[in-house]
Amino acid sequence: MPRVSIATFNVNSVRTRLPALQRWLSGQPVDVLCLQETKVTDDGFPKDAFEQMGYRAVFRGEKSYNGVALLTRATMEGFAIGFGDGEEPECDTRVIRGRIGDFFFINTYVPQGKAIDHADYVFKHRFLDRMLALIDREYDTTEKIAWVGDMNVAPTDIDVTSPEKKRDHPCFAPDIQQKFEHVKSWGFVDLFRKFRPGEGEFSFFDYRVKNALERNIGWRIDHVLTTPALAERAVDCYIDRAPRGWEQPSDHAPVVAVFDL
Repeated sequence: MPRVSIATFNVNSVRTRLPALQRWLSGQPVDVLCLQETKVTDDGFPKDAFEQMGYRAVFRGEKSYNGVALLTRATMEGFAIGFGDGEEPECDTRVIRGRIGDFFFINTYVPQGKAIDHADYVFKHRFLDRMLALIDREYDTTEKIAWVGDMNVAPTDIDVTSPEKKRDHPCFAPDIQQKFEHVKSWGFVDLFRKFRPGEGEFSFFDYRVKNALERNIGWRIDHVLTTPALAERAVDCYIDRAPRGWEQPSDHAPVVAVFDL
């Protein structure tokens, strides 16, 4: 069986992070790379740089905000952008999905929410409702599906530093955790927790927290969720903290999953 790897990485500007991405991919040549917060319009996406590294790219972005991309070594046999449900906003810079053979992957950048009393938090809840509807409409639980991305939800107390101080945070409030679990209950396994059930592993280290990486003060909000049919073929799932410590890093670290398909 071929070994296949997929990674999710909120790059917080693909152009700023291009040298780091080139460095990372040279040592970690994943088969599918899902990017979030590319923060660039489509005509400015560095497609040629990725093609030189052997990746095909599909993407949708906007200036300074949001933006998602799929980079694949093999040619995708299909892809779609946005929710496609007729509701506005389409969220085409937050949702992109593709397929290679019988391997399906969905890349999402879930809204952060700003505050639990903010309109964006209502939008975040609605986004997850629409995500569930999309998944239920387009997929079956028996298929090999990876739903990945910056989900902006830390599911449990061990997924964040000092959880007792964050109960009202839009990425940790009980109601958003419950909504996230509801979507996952469609048929997804938290693959990282399958391999690493312990505490103290995070994917987001806030720029505003001094020496957050060194002090291991962070959040696990970037996820690889898979259907059981894919989870049973998983070999590993881990967070690669190294790029967070490089020059001009993203505030997120990539999460990598490996499968024998």
